[in-house]
Amino acid sequence: MSTGARLSTGGLDTVHGVILYLEDITVSFDGFKALNNLTLDIDVGELRCIIGPNGAGKTTMMDVITGKTRPASGRAFFGQTMDLTSLSEAQIAHQGIGRKFQRPTVFENHSVFENLELAMKTDKRVLPTLFSRLGGEQLDRIAQTLDLIRLGALAGTPAGLLSHGQKQWLEIGMLLMQEPRLLLLDEPVAGMTDAETERTGELLNELRGKHSLMVVEHDMDFVAQIAGQGKVTVLHEGSVLAEGSMAAVQSDPRVIEVYLGR
Repeated sequence: MSTGARLSTGGLDTVHGVILYLEDITVSFDGFKALNNLTLDIDVGELRCIIGPNGAGKTTMMDVITGKTRPASGRAFFGQTMDLTSLSEAQIAHQGIGRKFQRPTVFENHSVFENLELAMKTDKRVLPTLFSRLGGEQLDRIAQTLDLIRLGALAGTPAGLLSHGQKQWLEIGMLLMQEPRLLLLDEPVAGMTDAETERTGELLNELRGKHSLMVVEHDMDFVAQIAGQGKVTVLHEGSVLAEGSMAAVQSDPRVIEVYLGR
């Protein structure tokens, strides 16, 4: 755990702004430990890259954070006192954790603008939805998000006509419309062109500081683009194998042996 941040009887002491703290998380599937006493923390506004070989526990870790999988033991704290292991998936999403899977999921028959409108954090009950009209503040938020994801010129275009990379950006924009505090991104540049990958890196760097981000990725060039001087965490066999700057983990003999050397 980060220096100065510590767990107390009142929950998570946020002296250094820790937004997520996983404590001794263990998940087993038919005797196989997908996570093995995993302990990890992320600071407010941090962009953390998570790397590691297939089967290292990266997806299972995100499943625990979002409530899709319940750990056999351990706790997952969000903010100061909230134990995510006691909440449902819907409750966790409502608290401000958004997750993007590898394959983009957008409403292909709706325009880019309509996708962002549908994703907006509003009252989703039937009557308010039927009679709702976008106010100036909501229109401004959509316009700002369109500008951020560089799709302003395509606002009226059906999402199904977008390129793969543009669909990925739209889905990130849809998550942003829900005002998340923590974004979990699973291989966000898989299948992208080089130009789209570079633009995605620019987008995530723009989000750094405004949101906390956990990025699981295999593309080491992309990780180097977004990691900067920040921390990279290497998972192996359900635990943290190494953690530090990109340069530090790339030169770690253990990381080279189990992952980078392959």
